[in-house]
Amino acid sequence: MSKRKQILVTNDDGYESEGLLALIEALRPLGNVTVVAPTTEKSACGHSLTLTKPLRFIEVEENFYKLDDGTPTDCIFLSLTKLFPENRKPDIVISGINVGANMGEDITYSGTASAAMEAVLQGIPGIAVSQVYMNSGASIEEFGYELAQQSIIKLVQKIFEGDYPLPERKFLNVNIPPIPASECKGFKSTRLGNKHYGFHAEVHYNPRGLEYYWIGLPRLEWMDTVGHTTDFEAVKEGYVSITPVQLDMTAHNEISILEDWINA
Repeated sequence: MSKRKQILVTNDDGYESEGLLALIEALRPLGNVTVVAPTTEKSACGHSLTLTKPLRFIEVEENFYKLDDGTPTDCIFLSLTKLFPENRKPDIVISGINVGANMGEDITYSGTASAAMEAVLQGIPGIAVSQVYMNSGASIEEFGYELAQQSIIKLVQKIFEGDYPLPERKFLNVNIPPIPASECKGFKSTRLGNKHYGFHAEVHYNPRGLEYYWIGLPRLEWMDTVGHTTDFEAVKEGYVSITPVQLDMTAHNEISILEDWINA
């Protein structure tokens, strides 16, 4: 009889996030789930490790820990050190279900995506899954996480029944459209889109008159693209977007151009 699969789960919305709890519920029938999540929300923390202070595992319940003021990357890095023997790594790492999109260049900010990055750096298959929502979260309130749960179950089963579809140092970035599960058109392989970026930071004053700034959420506005469908386009059309992401950020096509420029 084969051993049950070992699944390591984290997120960047904090250990009490409804998205994380929905993910755990979906995965428990598929294997032994270990959860290590940040104590507080760590959205947009990127692929950051905590190097200037100690961190503590705090057990919430069996196989469920919060990492005191840790980042999602800390959660994966330290879990592999403390919770798993060297010869028995998890079979997969899943980060999410993030409340909000992680599409296009936004994944460079994303703590959700960064946990999956850390997994594949350590030789473990990684998936980042995010629930896109519109209208200040109204779509999540209306539809919940049913489609996200169904999607991740299908993907994990497919991986456990065969092979992870990507080579080393590449992870799957999944974005779920804000629609009922019954209206989803299926999965679509995509590339990262290109987002229009602006500045949104509000200035305020505290009771003593000192100025401070609060960075706001950017709008989901994307450039028109030519070629393979982008993550944004797939989600807009009612598909679950699955993007293969590589950690090598080298602009390979520009290497020869740069060499000519250097030597000119």
